[in-house]
Amino acid sequence: MQKLQKNISYQFKDINLLKQALTHRSVSKTNNERLEFLGDSVLGCVISLEIYQRFPLIDEGQLSRLRSSLVRGQTLAKLAKILNRSESLLLGQGELKSGGFRRESIQADAFEAILGAIFLDSDYSTVSEIILNLYNDLLNESGPEDSLKDFKTQLQELLQKKGYALPEYELIKTEGKDHNAVFYVSCSIKEFSLATEESAKSIKRAEQACAEAILKGILEQ
Repeated sequence: MQKLQKNISYQFKDINLLKQALTHRSVSKTNNERLEFLGDSVLGCVISLEIYQRFPLIDEGQLSRLRSSLVRGQTLAKLAKILNRSESLLLGQGELKSGGFRRESIQADAFEAILGAIFLDSDYSTVSEIILNLYNDLLNESGPEDSLKDFKTQLQELLQKKGYALPEYELIKTEGKDHNAVFYVSCSIKEFSLATEESAKSIKRAEQACAEAILKGILEQ
């Protein structure tokens, strides 16, 4: 955990908060779900204010889509990998055997939980500074154009242009209950011989993740 604290440039006063943030629900009832809920709200607020100030000329709809692109599960999981957080995750035996430490939804949840833990351990100003430091490159690379079309729209337009059938998204399974549920969605495009299954905390996010994966596969062909 010392390495993780070094990577985020923050030393916890209460190390138990960090341990809880890294504890998956498969390990204990005292897990990171409540911290994830808090971290999600803090992250959304910090990023919303930052892009509001950076891009004064774009409207509410564009701001909303740009924020979504910055806080979606795939982005959070990528940041988690940069911080080598998966090495510190505490998972139950079932999740370990199924490779849960590589699952984007688990990494993304832990990322948000750590932000929630930092907020409780310090204050809003501190966690805001840490978030903006972690997001520095992403924010510098982002612009209003990133808010124009989501991945599902991009995929649909690409397939329509080629005269192919529209993609179909299928909910495979749901794990957990209520606000802690994780949804698994599949999508396949037979014309490109591509198929994927992705998971997220909402069906819409899982569908977007599928569309992103399919688009990436098409571009690599």
